[in-house]
Amino acid sequence: MGNRFSSLKCKEVVNVCDGCRLGFVSDVEVDICNGRIVAIIVPCKCKGFGFFGHRDDFVIPWQCIRRIGDDIILVDGDLDKFRLQHPKREFF
Repeated sequence: MGNRFSSLKCKEVVNVCDGCRLGFVSDVEVDICNGRIVAIIVPCKCKGFGFFGHRDDFVIPWQCIRRIGDDIILVDGDLDKFRLQHPKREFF
């Protein structure tokens, strides 16, 4: 694996607990004090095509990553613990 963020962004994330395909890495969380990746961020698939302005992300801690392959990242853990809910936007 390369040492660039772009090499992670091309990979699909799959939970080994249930085989659920979470999506592709969109961002990473970095501890700037020591320069290490703390978590990967995977956007949840939007319900209703995102028309209602509500989107959650999976924030997957680095220690939950079991294997990084050529085109896939295997993670192990409870999806509810990974989910970071964003507040709903009010339109009216």
